[in-house]
Amino acid sequence: MAGVIQTTVRRSMPASLLLRVRHRSPGLANGLVGGALAAGLGLAAFTVLVMLLWVSSPYPDSGPGGALHVAAALWLLAHGAELVRVDTLSGAPAPMGVPPLLLAVVPVWLLHRAARDTAEGGARDNAPLMPGRTAWAGVVLGYLAVAAPAALYAAGGALRPSWAWTALCVPLIALVAAGTGVWTAYGRPSGPLEQVLGAVLPRGARHLVLGPDGRPGVAARAAAAGATVLVAGGAVLLTVSLGWHFGETRRTFGRLTEGWSGWLAVLLLCVTLLPNAAVWAAAYALGPGFLLGAGVAVTPLGARAAPLLPPFPLMAAVPDPGAGTALHGTVVALPLTAGVVVGWFVGRGSVTGGGRFGVWTTGRTAGAAAFAAGLCGVLMALLAGLAGGPLGTAALARFGPVWWQVGLATAVWLGLTAAATALTVRAWRLRRSYRRGERRADRVVAPRRRPALPRPPQRERLPRGTWFKRKPGRSAPAPAPVAADEPYLLLDDDDGDDDRAHGAPDDLRDLRDLREGTDPFGLRPRPEPLDDLPTASPPAAPGDTEPRPPT
Repeated sequence: MAGVIQTTVRRSMPASLLLRVRHRSPGLANGLVGGALAAGLGLAAFTVLVMLLWVSSPYPDSGPGGALHVAAALWLLAHGAELVRVDTLSGAPAPMGVPPLLLAVVPVWLLHRAARDTAEGGARDNAPLMPGRTAWAGVVLGYLAVAAPAALYAAGGALRPSWAWTALCVPLIALVAAGTGVWTAYGRPSGPLEQVLGAVLPRGARHLVLGPDGRPGVAARAAAAGATVLVAGGAVLLTVSLGWHFGETRRTFGRLTEGWSGWLAVLLLCVTLLPNAAVWAAAYALGPGFLLGAGVAVTPLGARAAPLLPPFPLMAAVPDPGAGTALHGTVVALPLTAGVVVGWFVGRGSVTGGGRFGVWTTGRTAGAAAFAAGLCGVLMALLAGLAGGPLGTAALARFGPVWWQVGLATAVWLGLTAAATALTVRAWRLRRSYRRGERRADRVVAPRRRPALPRPPQRERLPRGTWFKRKPGRSAPAPAPVAADEPYLLLDDDDGDDDRAHGAPDDLRDLRDLREGTDPFGLRPRPEPLDDLPTASPPAAPGDTEPRPPT
C-alpha cells in the first residue's frame, strides 16, 4: 500500500508542474509576442522611410543593403544609442550622438501600447488582468530579443552602434516604456509611484509631487507647465530667428542637395530635429546657451565664431558672432513668463487645495513654489541632456546645451519669479473671496467665534427613545473634507492644534449646558451612554430609596 501511495505521489508532481506551466505560459508568451511585434513595427517604419528616400534619390551611394543598415542604425539612434561613422575623410571613427527627439516617439509609443494590451489580455468588464510582472517581463524580453539581432546587423554598415550606449539605452527605454504601459492597464495606481518617491524624496515633499488621490500634485503640475512654456517659447524663438534669416535658410537647401527628393530628405531631417532645436533655443533664453563645438558657446551676451560647419537650414537660426545686443536681451522674457506660470499654478493651489482648512501659509506657498521650480529644472536638464551630443571628434565633440547649467539656470530664474507670483496670487484670491463673503470650507479658514445653535420654531418634546440613542455627531468630530489635489505636506504640523482650538468652544458649551440643566430645545438633558464603557444604572433621584434597573 505504501508503494502505491509513493508511486501516486511521484506521478502527481510532474503533473502539477505541467499544469502550473500551462497556466503561466500563455501570459509570458503573449508578452514575448507583443514585445517582438513592437520592435518589428518600429524597424519596419524606419525601413520604409529610409527605402523611400533611397529609391527617390538620384545619386544613391549604396545598394539596398546599405539602406537597410542605415534604417537599423537610425532605429537604435531613436532609443538614444550613440552611433559611430567609420567612412570619414580622415579614416578615424567619428561618433554621432545627437538623437532626434521626434523619432524617439515611435519606439516609446509602440512599447507602451504593447505592454498595455498585453496586461489587459482582452479582459472585459470584471475579468482579471494578467499579472503585471509577467506582462512587463514578457514585453521587455520580446523587445530585446529583436533589438539584439538588429544591433548586430547594423554593426556591418557605415553607421555602427556603440555597444556601451546600446546596452544601456535600449533596455532602459524598454523597461520604462513597458512599465508605463502596464501601469496604465491597471488604472494608473498611485502605490508604485509612492514607493519610488518615498525612496528619493522626504515625506514633506513627495505629496507635492503626487496628490492623495493619485493625481499629480500642485508642484508637479506647475513644473510640467513651466517646462512646456519654456520649450514652446523656444520653438517660437526658433521660428522668429529662421524667419529673420530666411534668405540664408533657403540657400542652404541648394547647397546640400539638388532635386525635390533631396530637398524632401533634408526637410524631413529638419522636422525630426525641431524638438532638439526648441530645447536649444530655450537654453539660449535661460542664459547658459548651447555649444557649437568644444569651447564655442552661444549665449545672449555674445556668440563666438564657430568652426567651419556644413550648411544646414536649422543652423541659420544661430545668432551672428559678436557681442549681444538689446534685441538679444529680450529673450529673458521667456524664463520670466515661465516663472509667472509656475507661480500662478502654485498660488491657485495654495488657496483651493491645501491645508486642513484649504489655505496655505505664506512660508508654505513660497516653499512649494521653490520646489516646483526645482522640479522644472530637473525636467529641463533631462531634455537638455537628450537634445545634445557629439557630432565628431576634437572641435565637434560637443554640440548642444550643457544639462547641468540649464537645470541650475531654470531653478534660479523660476524660483525667484514663481515665489513672488505665488504669494501675489494667493493674496489676491483670498482678498477676492473675503470680499464676496464666501464661506466655503475649502477656501476660508473656520471662524474663531462660537457658532450659534439653530433653534426649532416649536419646542415639542421628542419621543423618549430618540434621546437614548447614540448620536454620531457627538461621538467624534466629522473629518474635514480633503481637496482632490491637496499637497498636504512640506507644511507645518500645527493644523491639528488649530482644529482643537476651534473645536474647543463647542465642547465647553455642551458641558456647561449639561451642568446648568438647560437644553437648546427646552428639555431636561440626559447623559448619553458610552459604547466603550460598561452600562451602569442611572443615578437615583433625591426621593428614591430603591435602586433603578439598568437601562
